[in-house]
Amino acid sequence: MKRIVLTGGGTAGHVTPHFALVPELRARGWDIHYIGTHTGIERQLVGTELPYYPISAGKLRRYFDLRNLSDPFRVLKGVFDAYRHLRRIKPQVVFSKGGFVAVPVTMAAWLLRIPVILHESDLTPGLANRLCVPLARKLCVTFPESVNYLKGKEAEKAVVTGTPIRAELFAGSREKGRQICGFSPGLPVLLVMGGSLGSAVLNRVIRDNLAQLTQSYQIIHICGQGNLEPQLANPRYFQVEYAREELPHLLAAADLVLSRAGANSLVELVALGKPNILVPLSRQASRGDQILNAASFARQGYSLVVEEEDLTGEMLADRLALLQKERARFVAAMEASPLRDGTGKIIALIEQEARRD
Repeated sequence: MKRIVLTGGGTAGHVTPHFALVPELRARGWDIHYIGTHTGIERQLVGTELPYYPISAGKLRRYFDLRNLSDPFRVLKGVFDAYRHLRRIKPQVVFSKGGFVAVPVTMAAWLLRIPVILHESDLTPGLANRLCVPLARKLCVTFPESVNYLKGKEAEKAVVTGTPIRAELFAGSREKGRQICGFSPGLPVLLVMGGSLGSAVLNRVIRDNLAQLTQSYQIIHICGQGNLEPQLANPRYFQVEYAREELPHLLAAADLVLSRAGANSLVELVALGKPNILVPLSRQASRGDQILNAASFARQGYSLVVEEEDLTGEMLADRLALLQKERARFVAAMEASPLRDGTGKIIALIEQEARRD
C-alpha cells in the first residue's frame, strides 16, 4: 500500500489545506499519517481523522528571546522523534505545509532518504520552508512571484500549483448559514475572519462600532479561541471562536468579508467569489507576508486593502459601502482569476515522487 506522512502546524493555515488532499489521496489508495506537535492546533484539527504522531519542536524566531537558547535542543529532539516515527511508518513521501514542526520532520525524512514535497501558501517563503527547501524534492507555491524569492537550485525546485481547497467549502448553503446565525433575509451579511488565532485589531474595530455597523449589516464574527464576549447581545451579531463544520454555510451566507490576509483564506475567498476587505498583519507583528499577499490581490482587482494602522470604524464603514457599490467588478475579477484549486497538481507531484522511489 502507498503510504504518506503529512506534517505542518502552528496555525490552521499550516493544517487545513491537508484536508483538501485527504479525500483524493484515500480515493487513490494512500494510507495517510500525520506528524505534529504535542499541543499545537494541528493536533486539535486532525483529531481522530488520521493516525497522529506527536513530536517535540522548537519555534524559529527572527528576534532575540531567551528561548532561542533552548529551542534548538527541542528541534534536535524533534528530529529523533520524527526519525523514529518515520522508520516505523515507512512512507513513500512526506508532504509538508510548513510551520516550525515541519523542520525536524523534513530533516528526519532527508536522513532516511524519504522524498519531501513542501507547500508555501504565501507570496514569500516562510522561514521553516526556507530551511527545508535544500532537503526537499519540490516546493509547491501559490503565487508565480514566489519563484523570484528563491535562488539557484532552490528556484529549480519550485512548481506553481496553487493551493488545495477543501471541496466542502463549495457545498455550503446560504439559507442554512443564516439559520445558524438566526439572521433574517433582509440585510446583507458581513463575515469577519481573524485567522485561527483571532485578531485583536479586527475584534476591537467590530465590537467598538457594533451598534453602527449592525444598522446596515448582519455580522458573523469568527473571533478566535478565548475571545468570545457573551455580553454583546445583538440579533444582528453572531460570534463564534472557530468554525469548522459550519464554515461552508457561514461563507455561503456572507455577502462581504473582512479578513486578515493569510494566503489560504485569500485563495478560498477568490474561489468562492466573495468581495473582501483585507487588513494584513503589520510588519511589527509579522515578517510582512500578509502585506505582500494583500497587495497582490489588490493589484489583481480581487480585494480592497486597509492597513491595520488606518483601520477605524469610519474607514471600515466607508470601505464596506464602496465594496457593496462595486460588488459586480470584484466578483467579475475573481471569476476570471487564474488561481485554481491546486489539489490535482499536488496529488500528481506526490504520485510522481512515489513512483521515482
